[in-house]
This record gives sequence, C-alpha cells and structure tokens, in this order.
Amino acid sequence: MNRALPAVRLRVPTDEDAVAWHRIFDDPDVMEFHGGRSAGLSVYEELTARQRRHDAERGFCLWTVLGEDGRVIGFTGAQPWEREWGPTGEIEIGWRLGREHWGRGYVTAAAHETLERVRAAGVPSVVAMVDARNTRSIAVTQRLGMRLAEVFATPSSRQRGHCYRLDLMTHGN
Repeated sequence: MNRALPAVRLRVPTDEDAVAWHRIFDDPDVMEFHGGRSAGLSVYEELTARQRRHDAERGFCLWTVLGEDGRVIGFTGAQPWEREWGPTGEIEIGWRLGREHWGRGYVTAAAHETLERVRAAGVPSVVAMVDARNTRSIAVTQRLGMRLAEVFATPSSRQRGHCYRLDLMTHGN
C-alpha cells in the first residue's frame, strides 16, 4: 500500500507523558511482545526521566509521539542497547503505540523522523530488536529499509528474536 503517512510530532517526554504512556500501554495486545502485562506507573516515570537524560546527553531518546490531534499516542525513538547480550552499546530504534492507533502509519512516520534525527546526531547505524512473532514491527523494519542481520534467542524467555540493522551513513550522507 502506498499511501501518504500521517502527520506526527515527536517531543522529549514530559513527566505527564509517563501517565499517558502508562494509560495507553495498559493493554494486553500492546504488551504482548513486552512481557505480556502492563508495567506500573513508576516504570514509566523512570523511563521518561531516563529519556530526558538521553536527549540532553546524546541528542536523541525515545520521544513521545503526538498524533494529528495533538494527543499522546505512544513513543518512538532511539537509545543505547544496554543489556549484556545482543548488540550491546549499539543504538536501538524502537516504538510502541496505543492499540487504537495501530494500522494507520503512525509508527512508520515517527520512525522515519527518528532515523533523520539520529542520523543528524551522528549515529552511523541502528539496530531494531524485534520478537520473531511480531509481524507488525517486522513490517515497520522493512518499510524503513532495515535488513535482518541475526536471529537469536532471548536469554530469559528463550523467545526467538530478530536483530535488524540499518547503515545511516550510506543513505543520503
């Protein structure tokens, strides 16, 4: 399908965004590939605070995504992969959207903006770590031009995952 992407706006997450993220991600469908159940408000308060630090220190973070009506609909952005397995130290892009906003192109539009911002910050390449069953996110990686680089099993759950990669310096720079 070759339709125009919706207009989205990205902003550094605020304290209030922690409450919005907690509310819109409190959905088993949204959390299916993120542990299966909702996280507590304190998790999102810590996450938004960490993203503000990332933005101040690196020039990028997981930004709050605002839909066409200005409401918070999720997040997308980039942050260092900090686990001791996988692409440790590399920059991972990611996204999460409230269920009612799926299938409308918001993630793809926001992820394209993320790639532009991360490229402008001097990041040479990014990865996306995606559960092998998450066909929606896999489709987004393909729309972004990412390529499957590795198949792995997560250490804790032993779920199959995919590591997608994209070199940012060969695309227009």
